[in-house]
Amino acid sequence: MEDFKSIVVTKGEKSLDIENPTTYPLIGYGTQGAVFKLSEDRCVKIYVDEEQAKMEAFALEVGQHLPFIPKLYESGSNYVVMDYFNAPNLKDYLRNCTYIPESIVKKLLDILIELKRANFTMIDAPLRHIFVLKNEELKVIDHVNSFKRQHPVPLKLLRDLKMILLKDSFLSQVKKLDPVTFTEWDIYIHDKMDFDQIMVTSGSKGNSVKVDSAITQMLIGIGHQGAVFRISEDQCIKFYGKMKHAKMEQEVLLSNQSLSFIPKVYKTAANYTIMEYLAGSDLNSYLKKQYTLSENITRKLLDMLKTMKNSGFKQIDAPLRHIIITKEGFKLIDHVFSFSHDQAKPLELFENLRERNFLDSFLEQVKMLDPETYQEWTEPPVSNSQIDVSNNIIFIVNIW
Repeated sequence: MEDFKSIVVTKGEKSLDIENPTTYPLIGYGTQGAVFKLSEDRCVKIYVDEEQAKMEAFALEVGQHLPFIPKLYESGSNYVVMDYFNAPNLKDYLRNCTYIPESIVKKLLDILIELKRANFTMIDAPLRHIFVLKNEELKVIDHVNSFKRQHPVPLKLLRDLKMILLKDSFLSQVKKLDPVTFTEWDIYIHDKMDFDQIMVTSGSKGNSVKVDSAITQMLIGIGHQGAVFRISEDQCIKFYGKMKHAKMEQEVLLSNQSLSFIPKVYKTAANYTIMEYLAGSDLNSYLKKQYTLSENITRKLLDMLKTMKNSGFKQIDAPLRHIIITKEGFKLIDHVFSFSHDQAKPLELFENLRERNFLDSFLEQVKMLDPETYQEWTEPPVSNSQIDVSNNIIFIVNIW
């Protein structure tokens, strides 16, 4: 038998780089790693990040008593050997359905309840990670974040069902089969809380804001200006410690909705803004795993910064942790001081890139792409003393 351990999976510029000297076929890959078929009933997932291999192996071990968790055969520093399923995923299985069968709804509810009982924190699974075997037996794969991310409500599942027009059918049956669970989800998903009555107060100097303990939604970010909570599968709300900060950011967001990197705004009030929830990694986390800075990233950063300048922004900067990588491209968050702080150079971006050892590469690429901007940014030379990283929201997870 060939040794699958000779397969090498690394992070490439745009996707994974895979070196496979074996005859084991590649059957799938994503951001975490690649999966190869070993036999008719086994496959191996090889990870780029050894920590993620460890996290998934742990989740599989904890869940071995659950009937929907793949059987774990072996694990190593960068791989997991588990069940292989020659079956359609639930998205394909339901693709042409006009309603979701009650039998599937019952099994999905059972899965979510059992995950909660087993103390998994990710009580969720996208349709593509659920396989439908004979007799509609369901199996759930991809458990890397099962004990890392906090999803008390199946937001990904509901998002996917909405995309294939089955969300309403699913929820109506959940309401009938399990009213308690439906009510919990309904409170979480819908805006039944009076946001105008939520109190968020400024913290003492150097500290984050203080948040009303009555908020049950998932906290995804907190800092000096405010706190951000996810309120549905595609929306979040930012509460501000100071109303003037709310007004300042809302002015920026609402006057620039046409810009591709500005989050969509749904509602504003004196102390909060409801906007789109951005699912994706922040650019800082992404670059931590890269060995080189691609010209494509430099080009996107340059275009964004020049657009800010041309659109009347005074603070021309884009900290890496405030740039979210989405399917639609880069999105930039935290715009409280975009119209009030005079800053012609992206100093915090420079500092972030310096920390990643990419500043020289970035400036060389800018010099080639836009010599005029390069000259503006480098004369006089950038010094560490110019960097001011105050007044930023610090995000506690890499999705917003």
